Amino acid sequence: MEEKKRTIWLLGGPTASGKSALALLLAERTGAVIINADSQQVYAPLRILTARPSMEEEARAEHRLYGVLPGLEACSAGKWLELVKREIDAAHARGRPALVVGGTGLYLRVLREGIAPIPDIDPQVRQGISAEYDGQGEAVFRQALKAADPDWEARIKPGDRQRLIRGMEVWRGTGRALSSWQQEVVIPPYPPDTILALQVAVERERLYRNCDARVARMFEAGAVEEVRALSLPPEAAVRKVIGVPQISAMLAGAVTRDEALYDIRLQTRHYAKRQMTWFRNQYRDAATITRIEDAMERLHG
Repeated sequence: MEEKKRTIWLLGGPTASGKSALALLLAERTGAVIINADSQQVYAPLRILTARPSMEEEARAEHRLYGVLPGLEACSAGKWLELVKREIDAAHARGRPALVVGGTGLYLRVLREGIAPIPDIDPQVRQGISAEYDGQGEAVFRQALKAADPDWEARIKPGDRQRLIRGMEVWRGTGRALSSWQQEVVIPPYPPDTILALQVAVERERLYRNCDARVARMFEAGAVEEVRALSLPPEAAVRKVIGVPQISAMLAGAVTRDEALYDIRLQTRHYAKRQMTWFRNQYRDAATITRIEDAMERLHG
């Protein structure tokens, strides 16, 4: 790769901001490979509810890391970084830029800054700890984690099963606290001057309208049938995706269709608001774009 040439483009923004459409236009004009940076769109079972690119859109440009995981376990930032580096390097090997697109701020951050080199955890260790959590309940499990890694336990909000289990699995799997691993000196995976950071700007009320319209389209496109077809267990990560709990409750007769729709719209708006806050505070150095011409100007600037 030519020194100082920016061949990794990051395009971030909240859900329903239009970044996927912009990415597709940008890829068509430049030959870039679109690589997913959305923690929900990595799951294979939920094309509709996670708003993954359609098969028609995927045919217009090369897309990578969409629908590549079964959804049993959450895709950690470390796992995603491993996957995305492979795809970026493969794109560069073919002389093509990498266009990394998504709204998961943690993913974008670790790509730019790196992440502590925590060893892989044996899946059997992870499964055993998960069973312990389910058998003991959060209160007892949290006390055990507090004894092993008090710094990590103190950061975790009530009900965050995933992060509690993560702390314990690192302790058991490596003999070292996760909070200790995170204090390691971290080296960015790519030189900063090879990365161009962009973010899609959209006014809040317009974004909320886009969220509402997206939810309506999901229902029309078959979101209910998509959830009905899920055969994964209740603790599967994919079942936490916005829309799955609400539609599952509707299918069980616990809520009406209108109630499910209302809650999905509300949760989608809340999610978009959290993303906007992250991008405003953590992604301030990114160039703001609203149309494809803005992106092209930045690429050639």
